Amino acid sequence: MTVFETSLDATPPMVASSPATPPPASGHRFDAERRWEASLSLGFSARDGATRLTRARHRGPLRVQRPFHPEGPRGACHVYLLHPPGGLVSGDALQISVRVEEGAHALLTTPAANKLYRADSHGVAWQQQTDLCVADGGVLEWLPQETIAFDGSRGEQATVIELAGSARCLGWEVLALGRPASRLPYRSGRIEQRFRLTRDGKPLWLERQPLDPAHPRFTGRWGQGGATVQATLWAVGLDDEGEAIEALRDALPISPRWAVTARHGVLLLRYLGDERREAWTLCEAAWRVLRPRLLGLEAHIPRIWLT
Repeated sequence: MTVFETSLDATPPMVASSPATPPPASGHRFDAERRWEASLSLGFSARDGATRLTRARHRGPLRVQRPFHPEGPRGACHVYLLHPPGGLVSGDALQISVRVEEGAHALLTTPAANKLYRADSHGVAWQQQTDLCVADGGVLEWLPQETIAFDGSRGEQATVIELAGSARCLGWEVLALGRPASRLPYRSGRIEQRFRLTRDGKPLWLERQPLDPAHPRFTGRWGQGGATVQATLWAVGLDDEGEAIEALRDALPISPRWAVTARHGVLLLRYLGDERREAWTLCEAAWRVLRPRLLGLEAHIPRIWLT
């Protein structure tokens, strides 16, 4: 049975306080203590040979549409993550937790780009924490649409991937800084990205990346180099990483804006450039190449991408 728990009021419960104890942080505040929390916890299990969404609990404006099985009843369970506000503002704190059990296969994506809006007058940051856990024999595809950071946005984005045994995972993150088409580049603010991927508790990929226009790294050729779009794609569980890398190099357009490597069982493809659509197209094309090698399945485009 799927369990849905809804809390329409995102304000933490009232607690007893004394003059020395500040009131709990709340999204209704407009000072530096502003905070509005939302969370989503999903669980996928294999039942009678099919993957079912067996847990879906949310608090605040984070939901999912009903699960789809466009690849057949025994194929991947496709789920769309919905954040009705459409972006993060100062004080937002989003927590997404996904667990895929043994024998289950889940594909998660979003219906539109995520937006990171300019910080308020107090410079309060937003937070987004994503925890992805895949049990032995499980499969997870994490394929969100791109994220667009507005000038002045401040926040922290952390992604933790925990794999057990023979679990397999393929995912990506695409980030566009500023809105060059509107002549609104990312000239102020600070965004910090963190990635942590482990298998059976052993770290395989740890990364921390601060993005600060005021730092020399942002424009230096040894760092960001002034690029406004970046993407990272990962694949874990490939039988032959060398062959997969050669297949990517043969299939993807030759360009100095992307590179691919593998280490400690993690294949990483990176893009650094200025075209959001180019980065997305590159990741989608790489997914088409890697999915048959990782899962023995041809790529099946989520229909939400076509709307």
